[in-house]
Amino acid sequence: MRITFFLISIWILVFGKGQAQSGGALLSGVGQTTRSLVTSVPFLGFAPDARGAGLGDLGVATPPTLNAVHWNNAKLPFYTKERGVSFSYTPWLAKLVNDMYVGYLSGFKRINEYQAFAASVRYFDLGDIYLTDIIGNAQGTFSPRDLAADLSYARKLSEGSGIGVTLRYLQSNLSRAYNQEQTGRTANGVAVDVGYYYRSEVLYLSNVPSISSWGVHISNLGNKITYTNAANENFIPANLRVGAALQLDPQEYHRFLLGLDLNKLLTPSPPIYARDEFGGYLRDEQGNLLVEKGISPNRSTLNSIVSSFYDAPDGFGEEMQEITFSLGGEYEYREFFAIRGGYHYEHRNKGNRKYLNLGSGFRYSVFGIDFTYLIPFERNHPLAETLRFTLCFSFDEDVQQGEASPISP
Repeated sequence: MRITFFLISIWILVFGKGQAQSGGALLSGVGQTTRSLVTSVPFLGFAPDARGAGLGDLGVATPPTLNAVHWNNAKLPFYTKERGVSFSYTPWLAKLVNDMYVGYLSGFKRINEYQAFAASVRYFDLGDIYLTDIIGNAQGTFSPRDLAADLSYARKLSEGSGIGVTLRYLQSNLSRAYNQEQTGRTANGVAVDVGYYYRSEVLYLSNVPSISSWGVHISNLGNKITYTNAANENFIPANLRVGAALQLDPQEYHRFLLGLDLNKLLTPSPPIYARDEFGGYLRDEQGNLLVEKGISPNRSTLNSIVSSFYDAPDGFGEEMQEITFSLGGEYEYREFFAIRGGYHYEHRNKGNRKYLNLGSGFRYSVFGIDFTYLIPFERNHPLAETLRFTLCFSFDEDVQQGEASPISP
């Protein structure tokens, strides 16, 4: 099963051009039926931490945490601690294989009242592939890996607003050359994230102290990457995330949070290709598939970002199908214990991922732990029973004097 999964991934991402070039949709087997948007290095879109995942994969406007870089880097200077480190672990596709996982390590340091920076590393291990020749003789092993390393800086524009920027280095090792005729190689790339965050203190529900917030985060703005040569480049998952959140503090020891995120990939929608009377696909003089409806995916990164808002073959209705949303809520008691839940929705024509996330978290002194459990709406779904774990250590500015206060989720 692992070999099948790996070969399908390689075929889509390398030889099928990841649906980002002409013909990729046909080879991937998704573009003409479900019309999903497919990119290289999709692990960049996985929720890395248990708290964000527990809210249904949202976080662009929720209160800042040590893992704010993934959700909205502009939240960093609003985090109330002086420094901290967090580690998250997610066994991936555990119902199919037992040694794939996503690891995420992040660190935070406040510069002053208005500025902060963070660094993080994300690592996607696809396990070991045991290779054989056509008659079953062992040919060694191959270990596909993905890696992303980030460096972020953010500052407040005012007491209630901030901006952030992240520089990211990508490395994806999903193909391997076994002889001189093959050109498989490690893919490398760079990308940038930019974010904006705004919050204000308000009074709701009979003068209940509250904080309302909203944010915008654009991630993975970068060059295409290739596993073979320049003629077979793949888009990375550039993404627009917008959202809002409301935090209510009706009593000293109780806190409620409700948030909503909307996401849209800024990558080409798969077009509908022209066919002849026998059902075969028509090509031009250069061998590219002829587009009957929509826009050819053979375009630059900047062009694809702009045109991603109007390139769907079926127009505005299909563009709206490409928007996913996450809705989540959390209850916290005395900054010690929290329970949370969330719902993630993706249209059936664009991937059909619909699931609930349930989670909890505990805090004591400088230490915190979160975990989340995923419940899909479909039976035998490969993401079923996905667990995420996050450990974090966060310190106040007085930590040098041996003092530290609890941290909030």
